[in-house]
Amino acid sequence: MKLIQNYIDGRFVSGKSEFADINPADGTVIAQVAEAGKAQVDEAVGAARSALLGEWALLGVRERASRLHRVADSIEKRFDCFVQAEVADTGKPVSLASILDVPRAAANFRVFADLVKMAGLESFQTETPDGTNALNYAVRKPLGVVGVITPWNLPLLLLTWKVAPALACGNAVVVKPSEETPATASLLAEAMQDAGIPNGVYNVVHGFGPESAGEFLTQHAGVDAITFTGESKTGAAIMKSVAPTVKPVSFELGGKNAAIVFADCNFEDAVRGLSDAVFLNTGQVCLCAERVYVERKIFSSFVESLKRRAESLHSGWPSDEKTDLGPLISKQHREKVLSYYRLAREECATLVTGGGTAKFGDSRDQGFYVQPTIYTGLPESARCVKEEIFGPVCHIAPFDAEEEAVAMANDTKYGLAASIWTGDLKRGHRVAQQMNVGITWVNCWFLRDLRTPFGGTGLSGIGREGGMHSLNFYSELNNICIRL
Repeated sequence: MKLIQNYIDGRFVSGKSEFADINPADGTVIAQVAEAGKAQVDEAVGAARSALLGEWALLGVRERASRLHRVADSIEKRFDCFVQAEVADTGKPVSLASILDVPRAAANFRVFADLVKMAGLESFQTETPDGTNALNYAVRKPLGVVGVITPWNLPLLLLTWKVAPALACGNAVVVKPSEETPATASLLAEAMQDAGIPNGVYNVVHGFGPESAGEFLTQHAGVDAITFTGESKTGAAIMKSVAPTVKPVSFELGGKNAAIVFADCNFEDAVRGLSDAVFLNTGQVCLCAERVYVERKIFSSFVESLKRRAESLHSGWPSDEKTDLGPLISKQHREKVLSYYRLAREECATLVTGGGTAKFGDSRDQGFYVQPTIYTGLPESARCVKEEIFGPVCHIAPFDAEEEAVAMANDTKYGLAASIWTGDLKRGHRVAQQMNVGITWVNCWFLRDLRTPFGGTGLSGIGREGGMHSLNFYSELNNICIRL
């Protein structure tokens, strides 16, 4: 049985105990994982702290950037290994991991390596009261030791999305990946070694949240900042944990995202785009659309067309290139999603398609598959309309006026993403600017420029990542004032 170990100060080490890594496609144990105890977390934080005083601190920006490019090269050299590890841990189709997760992981290192070389800061010539001048300029310094806590839905992509800018700014990191998806965080350690990243700069501790590696990391006095992507409730717990030491935090949390489809849209593009927005990665993307509002005159035809798309999706083995939908991440998460399928029936929803588990007649029946599901007919007050489900499901509701659609889309405690589908770009701009979210797409979905701000409002998070927003979070800006 494969053992996935912690990675501390350039060494793979065991922990206080072990837990099972489960393949979501068939429920089998594919590895044992070393759970870090408090001692291992202490060691990892200490190694990161020491690295900040060693070789890593002496490297200039250009050399740091060069080594991050070498990390990207090393990821690409191990491309197939990363794909296999990601597919085995998550159950996502190999086609998705091959075109999204692993390429974006390499791209994250390249983008932030290039960006940090070009990043400038403000300077001012200041007139003083006595008629002389002063020069004010800022310099960028590392925050220090950054605790990086990542989720299971896009484990490698979101890990590198945080680690790349943190290292670009000269920090050292201690990573706590999700207990559901430990493999690629440890595999990345090998890429770090090959790229010449000094020992202690990148550390990995495996485990759970409360009374395990996650809690030990967030409460550790030697950690200078926490970045986290995951559930809103977990974000609230982390905020409470770091409050006594006033650590800076960056949170990208949950969502109950809306899409608004106007009658003048390109109909086929909208159906195709929202099929992706609802069902990509089996609905396990924080940006997925769970609430779809469609102008009444095309409502029936849109529901029917999205139904056909959902029913044409192929649920299968993740290794099959034809597979569109893999399993959910775990038995526990499948039960959560199925509980909402049952709740929808209790709330008197109209079931358009799906609503249950997929059946195969082979070992996949021991996995965690559910059917892609569409509902209509629920009031806006229904729990299935208000609460994040995080599965391959959406509710579609009609609207008559633009103002009505905007009001329904914004009637949520979340505020991560939205999409607008219309042939009238003036309306697209107008409606997009009224969305109370961090990112709004017009006539597209999941199209990202890594230089742009990314994050949410309300229960969807605190702060922004991407481009200069990431560099500024992972830096201390020190203003220097010199009297001339």
